[in-house]
Amino acid sequence: MASFGLRKSFIFVTAVALLFAVMSAVMPTQATAQDTAFKQAVAEAAARDEDIAAFYQANGFEGIWTGKGRDRNRRAALIQALDAADDHGLPAARYDVVGLQAKMQAARTPRDMGLLEVEMSRVFLQFARDLQTGVLIPSRIDKAIVRKVPYRDRSSYLVNFAKSSPKGFFRALAPRTREYTALMKEKLRLERLLAQGGWGQTVPSKTLKPGASGAAVVALRDRLVRMGYMKRTAGQSYDATMVAAVQGFQRAHGLEQDGVAGPGTMAEINVSVQERLQSVIVAMERERWVNRDRGKRHIEVNLTDFTAKIIDNGKTTFETRSVIGHRERDRQSPEFSDVMEFMVINPSWYVPRSIVTKEYLPELQANPNAVNHIEITDRNGRRIDRSAVDFTQFTARTFPFAMRQPPSRGNALGLVKFMFPNKHNIYLHDTPAKNLFGREVRAYSHGCIRLADPFDFAYALLAKQTSDPQGLFQAKLATGKEQQVDLKEPVPVHIIYRTAFTDSKGRTQFRRDIYGRDGRIWEALSKAGVALRAVQG
Repeated sequence: MASFGLRKSFIFVTAVALLFAVMSAVMPTQATAQDTAFKQAVAEAAARDEDIAAFYQANGFEGIWTGKGRDRNRRAALIQALDAADDHGLPAARYDVVGLQAKMQAARTPRDMGLLEVEMSRVFLQFARDLQTGVLIPSRIDKAIVRKVPYRDRSSYLVNFAKSSPKGFFRALAPRTREYTALMKEKLRLERLLAQGGWGQTVPSKTLKPGASGAAVVALRDRLVRMGYMKRTAGQSYDATMVAAVQGFQRAHGLEQDGVAGPGTMAEINVSVQERLQSVIVAMERERWVNRDRGKRHIEVNLTDFTAKIIDNGKTTFETRSVIGHRERDRQSPEFSDVMEFMVINPSWYVPRSIVTKEYLPELQANPNAVNHIEITDRNGRRIDRSAVDFTQFTARTFPFAMRQPPSRGNALGLVKFMFPNKHNIYLHDTPAKNLFGREVRAYSHGCIRLADPFDFAYALLAKQTSDPQGLFQAKLATGKEQQVDLKEPVPVHIIYRTAFTDSKGRTQFRRDIYGRDGRIWEALSKAGVALRAVQG
């Protein structure tokens, strides 16, 4: 395939060269010769990139960068945009604005200008796509990030740019969301802090409690002051003011708000400015991956925050705690977007094949009456008599049965599940294990999202289509039988993973990298050329 592509490019370039040679013979003026040399250089250089070649071929090999008038404005807008690449956490070295400017100054001949023309289009395309939909391909970083990035046709960038206001075009590329703007603001703030030495000395203690005093308490006080959680004070004891400051820090980092700087809280307090800045840059990259309309009403599940929210016109109208997939690789909750179409009240739990073979089959082989709250069914859905089956004869690959837990209060899905049919078999649901919602870190499921307040979540969804959502829901629940309730207006669902995000007041919140995904993303961004910078006030 590669050799065929090269052969195609060679034939294309040769044909263009012959065409220009014939044109030169027919119209041997100096202007024509220069024009021909420029276009031939454009054709040769563009042939290395199919999209660029298609654009210039359709454009008669005319330039959009290297002429006068509007071209001058385009050049200026491109250089200005590239100069701001660092502001967006992009790999500025990839675009080499200094090298590009040097080529612009050195170009003298029509051929030089033709080669420069294509080079500017190449840099423009790379930058435009990076800024609009991200530097990285998510699935290459982690297979559980199965997000469909809204990539645009590369050739459309050049076509639309040629027709647009240059500065306006570049302004429209980055996500035009409140979140992206707030993250950029936080990025600049942290860069200034980095230039000033960060938050100072880390606290040399694993635990500090109210009433304590000494050097470690002073270090904690100074760090909280520099972080903005305390006003400057000469106090040297862990007093009520410090308790309130620690609680403020805990609130902004998703920790239990007990005012005690225990091991978990202290570990987060001692995280450096550099690490927080990395989280913000990763969040900006993630925001570019979802650079599309998310829906006037949508559901957002932030895995690191252990919450599920209903958002209407940019405002959170309902929020509940969630339990997410376990840290083990094969149980982690994936990241993707889909559309919720219906809910099932009094659901049956059709046990996933992986759980059947990995967890339940070994138990059945040891004791045929194990997990007897779950039915074993054949391929036609008929219940089988487990006492008549020798389970030891089967392996995970040959086990021929399915397993189903009928509707009940003890059902693994609880009394309601919310469906957005997807190949990952992930959905939101109730659970009988209510005790888990009181924990700070809530990663216990097999991948699905458990909700602390599923009934209220259902009422909030149904309120859009009935005047009595609670009555409708409870009537279906009272039957004890499986009941499907369709949503008249399906709701987009976005399962995201943000260790840095902003709250409704625009303040930055940070969370632990529960699955280590943001660490892997930062590593990939760093390899691509993204670098931390310190910005002087």
